[in-house]
Amino acid sequence: VPNEQAIRLGIRMGHALNCAIASHSKFDRKHYFYPDLPKAYQISQYDLPICSGGFVMLGEKKIGITRAHLEEDAGKNLHGSDGKTYVDFNRAGTPLLEIVTEPDFASPQEAKAFLIELRLIARYLGVSDADMEKGQMRCDANVSLRERDAEGGIVGMRFHPKTEIKNINSFRNVERALQYELRRQGDLWQAGSPPSVTTTRGWDDATQSTKEQRVKEDAGDYRFFPEPDIPLLELAAIAAEERGRLPELPAARRARFSDEYGLRPEDARQICDDPALADFVEHVFSELSEWMASSGAEDAKDKRKLANLVSGWLTSKLMGLMAERGIDVRTMKINAENFAEFITLIAERKLNSSSGMTVLGEMLDSGADPSHVMEDKRLGAIEDESAIADVVDRVIATHADIVERYRGGKKELLQVLIGQVMKETEGAVDAKVARNMLLVKLESE
Repeated sequence: VPNEQAIRLGIRMGHALNCAIASHSKFDRKHYFYPDLPKAYQISQYDLPICSGGFVMLGEKKIGITRAHLEEDAGKNLHGSDGKTYVDFNRAGTPLLEIVTEPDFASPQEAKAFLIELRLIARYLGVSDADMEKGQMRCDANVSLRERDAEGGIVGMRFHPKTEIKNINSFRNVERALQYELRRQGDLWQAGSPPSVTTTRGWDDATQSTKEQRVKEDAGDYRFFPEPDIPLLELAAIAAEERGRLPELPAARRARFSDEYGLRPEDARQICDDPALADFVEHVFSELSEWMASSGAEDAKDKRKLANLVSGWLTSKLMGLMAERGIDVRTMKINAENFAEFITLIAERKLNSSSGMTVLGEMLDSGADPSHVMEDKRLGAIEDESAIADVVDRVIATHADIVERYRGGKKELLQVLIGQVMKETEGAVDAKVARNMLLVKLESE
C-alpha cells in the first residue's frame, strides 16, 4: 500500500526543486539480484516519475534536476572484518525519494555545495533532517570524463562509460571520493586505457580510495514492468495542495534577510543555513523594529549598523558561548525579546563588549533579561564624563613612564593606557570613549 505522506512529501520536494509534477504516475518493479533485496525486485518508478525537469540555483548557476521518483529502500550491506557480509534489513521497505541531477557539475566542490543546499531545502520543507551521517540522506556520485583537444576544447559530445560511487556518508567524503575518482580515471586516460564499461565502486574511508564492486547493469537488465498490486496514481489535487503549503525557501529567505534587515549576504547565508536560527533572528528584528522607530534609526545606514551588531553578537559570540555549553538555539534559555534588548543596550553604549560577554553568558545560564543581569552584577556602563575623566587622570598619573614614552613617539602605547582605564573600571567604560579622552589629555598636556 503506498504511503500517502511519502507521496505528499515527494511532491512538496518536487515543487521546491522547480519540477513539473505528473498528473498521473505509477510504480514499477525493478528486478535485480543482490543480498540487500531478498525478494529480487524493488518497487520503484521508471517511465512516469512523480517529478521531472527541475533545477536548483547555486549562486548564478543552474543545476538541472532530471527527475525525482519514489521507491522502497533496500537493506544495508555491512562488510565485516572477518570477510563476511551481513545485511541489515531494518530500513528495507521504507519510502525513499531519489533525486537525479543533470551532469552540470564542474567540480567536486560544486557537487558538495549542491548537496548542502539540497539538505537545507529538505529541512525547510520538513521532508527530512537529511543527516548523511545518520543515513537520512545518501549520495551516489557519478563520474565520467570526455576528451579535450590541444586547445582545451571538448572532443565530441559523447560521455565515456561512467563510474558510480557508493557508500559515501558525508559531504566531505563526497568531495574526496569525486577528487579521487577524477584522478584515477585521468590516470587511466593517460595510460591509454580509459574505462570501457560502466561500473559501481565503493568509497573506502579508511584508505581514501574507491574499490570496484560490480559492473553496472543497463536499464534492460532490470526488466522493469508496472507494479501489478498498486493502481495508477492521480496526483493533480495533491500537487495543488502541496504547492499551497510551500514555505519560504532558503534562497528567498537569504535574499530577504539582506534586503529587509540589512544583513551582509555572507551573514544572511550563515543564519539561514539553520531554520531555527533564522526563525530566532526573524523574531529579534521584529522586536527591534519598535526600538528603531522610537530612536530614529530607520535609514539604511543605521539598519546596516544594527544588522552588523545582531549578526556579530549572534554568529561569533553567542554561538561560541552555546558551543562551550553544548547547547544550540533550540535549547538555549535566551528568547528573542531579551536578545533584542541586549542589542539595544550595546547600540546605546549602555553595555560595552567586555561586560556584554559577561551579561550574555549569564543570560544563557539563567534565562534572565539583560537589564536584571546588569543590575545584579553592577555591570552598567559608566557614562558620567567627569567620572571617566577622574579615572583617565588617575591612569595617566599612575603610569607616568608609559605616558612619557608615548609622548616621545611610542604611539602604540595608547592601547596599554586604554587597557588600564578598562581595568580600573572593570570594563564599564566604552573603549572608544576612553581612547578619545586619553588622546585629548595626552596631547594637551
